[in-house]
Amino acid sequence: MLFDDTFQTLAEPIEGQFRDRGSRFLAFAYPIRTETDAKKLLDALRHEHPKANHHCYAYRLGLDKNQYRASDDGEPNGSAGRPILNTIYGHDQPGKPFTNVLVVVVRYFGGTLLGVPGLINAYKMATADALANARMENRTVNESYRIRFGFEQMNAVMRIVKESQVTVLNQSFDTQCAIDIEVRKTAAVSVTDRFANVRGVNVEWVN
Repeated sequence: MLFDDTFQTLAEPIEGQFRDRGSRFLAFAYPIRTETDAKKLLDALRHEHPKANHHCYAYRLGLDKNQYRASDDGEPNGSAGRPILNTIYGHDQPGKPFTNVLVVVVRYFGGTLLGVPGLINAYKMATADALANARMENRTVNESYRIRFGFEQMNAVMRIVKESQVTVLNQSFDTQCAIDIEVRKTAAVSVTDRFANVRGVNVEWVN
């Protein structure tokens, strides 16, 4: 069986909400690539909603279910982060996981305790409301590499970049030239071999 390196994720950020007995649960869903992306987005929401009682969240990365994090942020254990995460998992399709996603649910307390079952339902429903309105897109699992070379290799390197249709993330043409590229995982070996076969070109795996 060929390695399937495709997955579904959000095409753009989306919001949802849920209300129960005065409490407001505002859901914010984002496509992400790394844990650092998740942290930056979470910090931004905490800055935007400083008076909220809780900023509960879950994110998932990669093709399996082993790279994730869920936080109850002060709510009873298992009543917030896990329901958010399970709702993300619930959007998997056969052979195509729904991943590289962060969902943060911001709660403004309404004065009435909801109990653990009520909280589980609220965080699940807020997340589901956001994802129900989301536009999905297919993406591939990619790897990043740094290509280092001298000016004399410029033409050969840029020809491979064009012919291989890789994505250029960053580039620098100072004393020592370097470009950061992103390439589909299933094509990574053949593409990086082309670069490495050019004399004076160094290929370094980034992630």
